[in-house]
Amino acid sequence: MIFAKKWAVAGLTAAALSISTQTIAQQKWDMPTGYPAANFHTENIRQFATEVDQATGGKLKITVHDSGSLFKANEIKRAVQGGQAQIGEIIISGYSNENALFGLDSIPFLATSYADAQKLWNVSRQANEAALAKQGLKVLFSVPWPPQGIFSAKPVQSAADLKGVKWRAYNPNTSKIAQLVGAQPVTVQAAELTQALATGAVTAFMTSGATGFDSKVWEQVKYYYDVSAWLPKNFVIVSQKAFDSLDKASQDALVKVAGNAEARGWKVSAEKNTWYLEQLRKNGMTVEPGSPTLRAELKKIGDTMVADWVKQTGAQGQTVIDAFRK
Repeated sequence: MIFAKKWAVAGLTAAALSISTQTIAQQKWDMPTGYPAANFHTENIRQFATEVDQATGGKLKITVHDSGSLFKANEIKRAVQGGQAQIGEIIISGYSNENALFGLDSIPFLATSYADAQKLWNVSRQANEAALAKQGLKVLFSVPWPPQGIFSAKPVQSAADLKGVKWRAYNPNTSKIAQLVGAQPVTVQAAELTQALATGAVTAFMTSGATGFDSKVWEQVKYYYDVSAWLPKNFVIVSQKAFDSLDKASQDALVKVAGNAEARGWKVSAEKNTWYLEQLRKNGMTVEPGSPTLRAELKKIGDTMVADWVKQTGAQGQTVIDAFRK
């Protein structure tokens, strides 16, 4: 009887250890994003999640929640910081009120091509990672949106044509641009853009052809000016606490897969840019490069905003700008 009890206890202990080991061995993470399932960012993230599952041998499974279904786009960063989600996708410029550094990639006419955007990311990555690390967040990878242009319900030949229009803003810099051209900034996230256009809450805005396509903006606006003002980036961030809870092999696999997702995302973004503009034309939109006057005025606004950004970020910001302009 004594031996039987000992074997029973031993069996229970072994079972408990087995369950404990299984719990530690496999983790399930929720990953919210604010963009539609068919958006190239979301498609890239789903592939990333699949590859993480494969690379970790099923130890880490990531469930992607698109279209703001789990958390709205502007709630995701706080959700990851607070542990409500382990990982998420954010547009970093949306948080430049927290730290001016985060608004670097949405300064008009600083980096206007994929090559320049890549260079800007290379010289600012370490500073961004350090700033987010102080908030308990780790950057896994970054992918840019296509270059930003101006969508408008009426023709725009100069900045004066934007005076008084209801201008969609999605970060502090797009609000600043609205103020500088005399427009009325209205904060609207990507997932809410279609409704804002349908109700007349917004009549002009700066965004990429990707968001224009996702939102079927041709149903309300007919003009797109491809001024290539900037290429804002989405960051995929993970809670440092969640990352630290993984075993070393899983951490290494996650970082490696993230690197692949970043390279793939940059490539796809560039490839899709031309396609998005073609879709706007096919749906009846007038797509133009923007008049020399409009581009010159926007460049002047950009120069003003670069100077303001350097004042806000001090020596750190100046170092980044100097490195970029070398």
